[in-house]
Amino acid sequence: MITISGVSARYEAVDVLHSVDITANDGELTVILGANGSGKSTLFKAMSGVLRPRTGTIEFNGDDITRTSPAGIVRKGLAHCPEGRHLFPLMPVEKNLMLGAYVRRRDKARVRSLLERTYELFPVLHEKRRQPAGSLSGGQQQMVAIGRALMSDPSMLILDEPSMGLAPLITEQVFETIVEINREGIGVLLAEQNANSALQIATSGYVLAEGRVVLSGTAQELQRDERVQRAYLGV
Repeated sequence: MITISGVSARYEAVDVLHSVDITANDGELTVILGANGSGKSTLFKAMSGVLRPRTGTIEFNGDDITRTSPAGIVRKGLAHCPEGRHLFPLMPVEKNLMLGAYVRRRDKARVRSLLERTYELFPVLHEKRRQPAGSLSGGQQQMVAIGRALMSDPSMLILDEPSMGLAPLITEQVFETIVEINREGIGVLLAEQNANSALQIATSGYVLAEGRVVLSGTAQELQRDERVQRAYLGV
């Protein structure tokens, strides 16, 4: 579904990614592991058009999207749920969600269907749909962020650190929802520091260190790798 070939990128005049090659297949759940500063967020920004790569290409469903605008990338079916949520805190929950449907706004019936499905995934958001998003708990705000991305009707969803700052029980609920989204046929590319939980639900994965891919394989292979166990699994 998405192929990243030889991508290098810099952020704020600092070289962050160095000739990265990654493939995430149709309908799979692919995890990107790495410590803070390893380049995960920069990679995702390059994929979603927020940051232009210095070198390399990014292909999505056979189309070269390396120079495509962020809105154009969303229209093609690639949605990005960024680290830190980036909600409009004074705006009601439902309006935050509807912002995600902007590129689909002409298909009102589809937008209604997407909103209903989002509320099925996150029933608490329906209860709080008229409340300001900033009044919700951290876990509920993360649900809004994921729901907003789903409102664009993606075929692939990029999730950047969705468990950051969440209590263990809420993290478990978020991961269960990610699995459900993936089972519906939406490919997921997940960046996580919670390596153990991420590898348990993933199909395959990559490890980034200092902007380079240093390991890759199936989720089971990475779980068994001694380097991953030492660095990320506390073994």
